[in-house]
Amino acid sequence: MSALCRDCFRRGAFERRCPACGSPRIVAHEELERLSIAHMDCDAFYASVEKRDRPEFRDQAVIVGGGKRGVVTTCCYIARISGVRSAMPMFKARQLCPQAVILKPDFAKYRTESRRIMELVRDLTPLVQPLSLDEAWMDLSGTERLHGAPPAETLARLQAKIEAEIGITVSIGLAPNKFLAKIASDLDKPRGFSVIGAAEAQSFLAGKPVGIIPGVGPAMVKSLEGAGLFKVGDIARADRKALAQRLGAGGLRLYDLAHGRDARAVNPNEERKGISAETTFNEDLSKVSDLEDRLAPLCERVARQARAGGVAGRVVTLKLRKTDFKIITRRRALPVPTQTAKTLFATARELLAREADGRPWRLIGVGMAELIDAAAVEHDFFAGAEQKALVEERAVDKLRARFGPGVVTSGRALGSKRTNDD
Repeated sequence: MSALCRDCFRRGAFERRCPACGSPRIVAHEELERLSIAHMDCDAFYASVEKRDRPEFRDQAVIVGGGKRGVVTTCCYIARISGVRSAMPMFKARQLCPQAVILKPDFAKYRTESRRIMELVRDLTPLVQPLSLDEAWMDLSGTERLHGAPPAETLARLQAKIEAEIGITVSIGLAPNKFLAKIASDLDKPRGFSVIGAAEAQSFLAGKPVGIIPGVGPAMVKSLEGAGLFKVGDIARADRKALAQRLGAGGLRLYDLAHGRDARAVNPNEERKGISAETTFNEDLSKVSDLEDRLAPLCERVARQARAGGVAGRVVTLKLRKTDFKIITRRRALPVPTQTAKTLFATARELLAREADGRPWRLIGVGMAELIDAAAVEHDFFAGAEQKALVEERAVDKLRARFGPGVVTSGRALGSKRTNDD
């Protein structure tokens, strides 16, 4: 069985401890030197960055998130011992872990650290497909000659380099395809390195709940369980044609994944699904003007990210959360893809007007979906109000980049008029 020491990077046929340095941090697998698809996931990314920058919190539970009425963005592993989880209401997290240090998220800092990490990843292979700020798939096929080592060793060295240069840890999953690699990266967190081979994939998956499959949310879990499919193995043993009749193309995909098969390639150019921003209120808001005042800066934030990323959105989305935590989402397609806060706000404002009927809300969010390369539709921007707004907002971007974010304080949605409710 092939083995690799993750501390001194010695390779050989050992299992428990490295014969060279004595380290117990060994990864061993029969397919270790033949696999090349990996998933990297930063360990409690936001919390890890905060602990790195504030060493006084190193041994304390840290929760990154909103105020008393917000939700947990992420938390460190010490907090997780108490049952705290991402997306949990903050009041519940405080009850479970009252001694935790609560920190507001600093997304600008996290994006900077994400870029540094992804630069190290792209030094190894051009085939990198980020899923978010803190995770990405990689295809290291054919890189053995370039790096003088099989992908497993290259990945172990990447882990060590990120820890040394960035100051946080990551976990790696290595497998024959993207589906299995993503599952593997979550098996031994934090600072883990796990392998799922092709030969064992189906037996490994058989006893797992169907919800482990990407895209299988609570509604589909309920539907599958209603059909007697509780475990992944149940799907693997099901009739393929019957699954297709029940779920269409999705049924065929589930059948393949249940057998450990995933033909998707690691695609660096795969379209990003969307950009969004949201805020939870300290007190419930019901007045239209108050909701719009919170909506406007979110539109500016999303538009800035779109311009910085060189993308434009075809669809505007609005998100509202009721006091019972139920979420309402509304969306509208645009005649021209946008990068501007002005268009975002105007569209989201109309969607909001249909829902803001005096009911109290605890959260509002806005986003753009169906993103495309902005350069592909540049000619569409040179028309009317959209062109003018884009020029103005790009000018503000330059001023903020040169003199700081506070140099320009814009009015609500860059000059949009207030309603009679204001």
